[in-house]
Amino acid sequence: MNDIDLLAGILSRTGDLVEGVRPDQLSLPTTCAAYDVEALRNHLVGWLRVFEAGCGDRPYEGDPAEHVCGSDPAGEFRAAAAGLVAGWRNHGFDRQVRVMKGELPGPMVFNMALMEYLGHGWDLAVATGQPVPFTDEEAAQVLERARVTLPPQFRGEGKAFGEIVPVAEDAPALDRFVAFLGRDPGAAPASA
Repeated sequence: MNDIDLLAGILSRTGDLVEGVRPDQLSLPTTCAAYDVEALRNHLVGWLRVFEAGCGDRPYEGDPAEHVCGSDPAGEFRAAAAGLVAGWRNHGFDRQVRVMKGELPGPMVFNMALMEYLGHGWDLAVATGQPVPFTDEEAAQVLERARVTLPPQFRGEGKAFGEIVPVAEDAPALDRFVAFLGRDPGAAPASA
């Protein structure tokens, strides 16, 4: 599977998860303690707009942490996802990409997007009781990229990622990926 197909598949499945959120699920907790379902959905869309703008060589105006989805969150997600995929197709990977106020190497930003939408897609599926739609091949490829993209200094209390959760070496790739991000693959969100 090539890079663009990998990203497009993950974004498509995450978009389906966003669409599958029912109004009565918005206040449910997620495996990310800082987010309930509605906040996680806003985060997914807000940051996708940041990635899409940077990949398209445009500045992002605003703060993605303040993004609030309108009446069609899945439509917002899919529009930004299509723009992000088109940006990588049209502009390639061998360049610096703006992410908020800084620039990072294109391959690093690409890997960050893969990690973000596979990881938070899993979070959203678990929180809302939807089947986790990602394939073992997708998870294996993103895990390989995550291992070279996510340095130890971003892990620990008060940081973006938890410590790696131990799992069996022969565990499914998605479980190993989720554990690498610092989540227990068998965990359910804390009760509200």
